[in-house]
Amino acid sequence: MLEALLAVAVFIVLLLLGIPVAFAIIAGAIVGLFAVGSLPMEALAQQSFSPVGDYSILAIPFFILTADLLFSGKLGAQVIGLATRVVGRLRGGVGMTSVLTNAVFAGISGSAVADATGIGKVVIPWTRRLGYSGGYATAVNASASSLGVILPPSIPMILFASASGASVAAVFTAGIGPGLLAAALLLLCCWLVAWKAGFPRVRARFTVKRLLVDLLFATPAILIPIVLIRVVLFTGIATVTEVSVLAVLYALAVRVLLYRDLSLAQLRKALVDSAAASAVVLLLIMFSSALAWLLTIQEAPQALAESLTTTLQADWLVVLAMILILLIVGMFLDISPAILLLTPVMLPVATAIGMDVIHFGILMVVTLAMGLYTPPVGTTLFISASIGKVPILETARSLLPFYGLGLLVVAAVAYLPGLLFIT
Repeated sequence: MLEALLAVAVFIVLLLLGIPVAFAIIAGAIVGLFAVGSLPMEALAQQSFSPVGDYSILAIPFFILTADLLFSGKLGAQVIGLATRVVGRLRGGVGMTSVLTNAVFAGISGSAVADATGIGKVVIPWTRRLGYSGGYATAVNASASSLGVILPPSIPMILFASASGASVAAVFTAGIGPGLLAAALLLLCCWLVAWKAGFPRVRARFTVKRLLVDLLFATPAILIPIVLIRVVLFTGIATVTEVSVLAVLYALAVRVLLYRDLSLAQLRKALVDSAAASAVVLLLIMFSSALAWLLTIQEAPQALAESLTTTLQADWLVVLAMILILLIVGMFLDISPAILLLTPVMLPVATAIGMDVIHFGILMVVTLAMGLYTPPVGTTLFISASIGKVPILETARSLLPFYGLGLLVVAAVAYLPGLLFIT
């Protein structure tokens, strides 16, 4: 047990010193294995390479490539145009446009970082030009982009399924209810904040004809989450990896045959960017698996489960303790390595109180998603503030009401799973 604590301590110290997450993780695992002394170093290499052989992990680079192909072309502008046509005239409609656009592309990319960057580059400058404050523009983008990991397909959900042995399709299905609830509350928050601050409306002309035209041109993006994910995957026609490949082929067909705006240079850039992003994720998977294996053989998960269940007699208090741990970890660690590290540790705790694996997975994803826009190292927070050239503290202050609604979603997932169709 002391060896496991030493490994975690080394990881935390290196993380605070600014060492990249993946290298801090593997350094902690190496130190812990040396401390154990009775295990060969080759075991660490074997455990690192083991998870990337999982067939479902292949879906990650294909979903990232799909998002790159679709959002870099005319289709991204069409989706934003449709969202603006639907809610743009409402108070806070510009913020609502960002939420709806993120909700649509959440069904394609599976990555909050991709959505925060791609959508933020368009929506944040536009929001500020219309008279909204920089803090509001960046806060909406930072929080709304978290839908990219809550609504399926979601890369963190795939990682949880791989780490826990759960069905990817089952996790995706359970994420729909919480994702829609989060989107609805974000829309409400945009309206409330804009109404209180007196932000202007968008004076765009609304016609049914224009709406139908926008809907027609944005339909190719909407069809991916509806047809490929909800129908093909959930009915068992294809696996998640096969669906991700179909999504790439579909995106290529849309760009080449329908919009005719995909050049060889753009295709090359999408392939390179997707490969780089996928390499980062796969490296985190490998090294996180090594550290998680070390913690498991030292029986750290069992010790944590026993400690929580004996100290906290009521199940709801155990769940609350897990939420607090996830919130704190999410403030300092990105969602992907957090899931890979915490799933083997905390799943025994959830099992000890009778919580279903799928329920725990959704709770983990939704709670850790708040860390994406929470200081001190919130990824989408920093991306949005950088795009909008707004100080981090100003964006964080503007995010206060969004934090409150985020906690409501977490509480609903934790204590009202049946209401959100989480089995």
